[in-house]
Parts: sequence; C-alpha cells; structure tokens
Amino acid sequence: MIILPAIDIIDGKPVRLVRGDYNVKTQVGDSVEELAKRFDAMGVSYLHMVDLDGAKAGGGRNRDLVVRTAQSVSMPVQIGGGIRDMAAIEDYIENGVDRVILGTVAVEKPDFLKEAVKRFGRHIAVGVDSLNGQVKTSGWLSDGGKDYLDFARYLDEIGVATIIATDIAQDGTLRGVNLAMMQTLKDNISADLIASGGICSMADIDALAALDIYGAITGKAIYEGTLDLAAALKKEA
Repeated sequence: MIILPAIDIIDGKPVRLVRGDYNVKTQVGDSVEELAKRFDAMGVSYLHMVDLDGAKAGGGRNRDLVVRTAQSVSMPVQIGGGIRDMAAIEDYIENGVDRVILGTVAVEKPDFLKEAVKRFGRHIAVGVDSLNGQVKTSGWLSDGGKDYLDFARYLDEIGVATIIATDIAQDGTLRGVNLAMMQTLKDNISADLIASGGICSMADIDALAALDIYGAITGKAIYEGTLDLAAALKKEA
C-alpha cells in the first residue's frame, strides 16, 4: 500500500478542512510548491492534490499552480477539483499531472466519464465521496443521488482504474478511517482502491494495509503530527 500525502488548495494556499466545510479551514504551510518539494525529498511515491476552489465552483481555479508544482517534483501527482471537461483533463495530463480525479462530472455525466476512461485510461481516477452512504458532489455541498457502493460498482464495470473513497463524516477529524466502508469496497470492486478520510495514526495505516488496498491519503494527520509520515513511508509495500 502506498501513502499519498494530501495538499488541498484554496486561494493558492495549502489548507485543511474539517468534513469538507469551507468555513472551517486551517492553512498548513506558506507554499504549495514548497510543501510538495518537501514530500518529494522524503521519498513520497505519489502526491494527492485537490483544487478546492475548483471543486466548489467548477473550473481549474488553481490550474497554473498545480501544473508548476507537478513539474517541479519527481514523484507523480494526481489532481482533483472542478475538472469537468475533456480539455481540462488533457491539459493537466499533457503538462505533467499523472492522474486526474473526476468527481461531480463522473456522477452527473456518465457518457462523458465513459469517453474520458476510453481516451485516457489509467490517467483517470474517480472520487466516491459519501456521507451516510450517499454520494456528494460540488465540493461535497450537493447530493449526488447515488449510493456509494452502487456507484463504485458501476465505476468498476466501466473500467475506471482507480477509485478514491472518502467518508466525509470522518474527513479532517482525526477520528480514524471508516474501515468497514473500505472493506466493503475492497470486497466488491477490482479497481485500485485509495482510502481517504479520518486517518490519524500508524494504527490506521496498519489497518488499511491489512485490507490489501492500493493506497491511503493522509493530510491533517501529517500536518498536526499524529502520524509520522517518514515512518509510514517505510511501511509501503
């Protein structure tokens, strides 16, 4: 299992939210690029980034910053947040981003999603962001009208290579990951599964690794020091 440190961006700054609440944010560094370079120097194998401005309103609000960051590090980068047209996907991939995460558009436009998977293959990931089992969209502010497991199964069927599952109720809380949800997903899909939301300590990393999933995203835990990133990286298999 690989560890993916998270850099979430609002107004060009690295931040963390609690349960996706834009009114409860904490800046976690002076520079997105410097944070990314620090992770790169530690030997991180994959970086997770989210354009929260884009996720909320659509469009690549922090596109230039994301591209500069991706081009300044040796580790591959994945980006999500407000990516809702084919040109934006192509732009990111052609300019140094390894994987593009689709969220709202994957829920609302299934034909678009199928075409994106057909054109870009493994470079497409889809976020399954859920609250009480129901998928959320538009920066987690709207109801997607789908059950998380049904949606994940559908994504698997159409060939999505990577699924990023977030339990919104746990995200940014440092209360521990929703292991039952991740186990259910692991049992029902063949796509690479990345767990997100609530990771607090090495115990969470060990528990997720025991599920034999592809990856785990951690943000607040490494910024607040409840998880030693260097130690976690040593456990990557």
